[in-house]
Amino acid sequence: MSQLETAVARTPREALAAYHRAMLDKSADDLADLYAPDALHEFPFTAPGFPPRYEGREAVRAGYRAVWGASPVRIDEVRTVSSYETADPEVIVAEHVVVGTIPADASFAVPGLLVLRVRDGLITHVRDYMDTAALAAARG
Repeated sequence: MSQLETAVARTPREALAAYHRAMLDKSADDLADLYAPDALHEFPFTAPGFPPRYEGREAVRAGYRAVWGASPVRIDEVRTVSSYETADPEVIVAEHVVVGTIPADASFAVPGLLVLRVRDGLITHVRDYMDTAALAAARG
């Protein structure tokens, strides 16, 4: 099956599961390949050193390569707290907790909320609400 056929078959819930897998693998390529070429990924709660948005698939790829490539953090689990399908069949809302470790055996848990819009099997818009205080604490 081609990437386009896979994308067309992907529901918002399947896109969310693939998004979480990419996070676990810290794979910027797998994550970016979930996005439409002109997708928008927004971070409403910005933190120092993080941009407020990525515009386009390749910006997502470059941004996550930089962040995940420079980070010694290991993501051990993405716990889904809850997920909701909305009245809009393209949208899913998911609350999760990213659990991981950093060198010297320190652990962390960072809560977040994702709002994903998936059209024709590709993510077209993400609003990524991370707990920036927990993220900053995890990064040291």
